Amino acid sequence: MIKVNVITEEISWSKKIKNKELFFNKIINFFPNKFKFQNKKVYFTLLLSNNKKIKVLNHKFRKKNKHTDVLSFPFEQKIMSKKEFYLGDIIISFNYMNDPKNITNKKFTEKTVKIFIHGFLHLLGYDHINDNDYKKMQTAEKNIFNTVKKLLN
Repeated sequence: MIKVNVITEEISWSKKIKNKELFFNKIINFFPNKFKFQNKKVYFTLLLSNNKKIKVLNHKFRKKNKHTDVLSFPFEQKIMSKKEFYLGDIIISFNYMNDPKNITNKKFTEKTVKIFIHGFLHLLGYDHINDNDYKKMQTAEKNIFNTVKKLLN
């Protein structure tokens, strides 16, 4: 079982996604079994932020002085006990999800879910530094999104 704790520091998120904690936990329930951590309690935190604040984090932790769509910080010591552990933190920028400004709510939601999945895979150790890793991550993203998009329709 996976549970995401959602923290919102950008008020604009509430205009696009009403019950954010329920929404993201429902998304996780639609993940393929491979990513559900059956018989374990798995937690992570999702911070819904904006460009200004994500830029500060990107500079502090990645030495890149620019904003980005998503940051993921895997927790280094994943095993807390055999049945329970904390994966890490994901931060998503509202400004990236809401671009262009006239984006429909449906497109905004799809874009947010895709980047949420992307961030989640980073917590699991997926990356896109080289072509082979990029292909593996892209395949996993597509597989998860294809099961989740049923919920979005």
